[in-house]
Amino acid sequence: MTARLREQILAFGHENVLATHPTTLMITKDRELSKQGDCIIAVGANKAVSDLNLEFKQKLQEYNTKIDILIEADGLIEQITAQGSAKLDLSNNTDMVIRKSDFTSDRTLAIKADKAAANLPKKLIEKLRNPNQHIKITLSLTPQNIKIIKQ
Repeated sequence: MTARLREQILAFGHENVLATHPTTLMITKDRELSKQGDCIIAVGANKAVSDLNLEFKQKLQEYNTKIDILIEADGLIEQITAQGSAKLDLSNNTDMVIRKSDFTSDRTLAIKADKAAANLPKKLIEKLRNPNQHIKITLSLTPQNIKIIKQ
């Protein structure tokens, strides 16, 4: 196994992105978004939690696995750091949710995140409101039992 496992999600912006939710952030395969979806930052994603690689999911379900989430849109990059959990179900076939809390459901990707939708920079949120904006989300895992040696 490599020291870091990665997954990449491709999605799009939407004119109704609000990004005002204080405790969660969500990416969805759905293409439509109402103004009620204040945690949704990207639509039309090519993956939900159920679509992630099996090895990636297994490592994410280990105690204290760290996950870094990079959100890229038109040259702007934002990083979120969160944790995996043995309580993660990872079975939802439409969504992936990142939470500041330790609550889990079938669509929870990560818990104890250092940011939610409301914490994203305003310039990035403006990009996420463009329906033509391509968004790349990179998920990187670092299981805590693996020591990374910097060279």
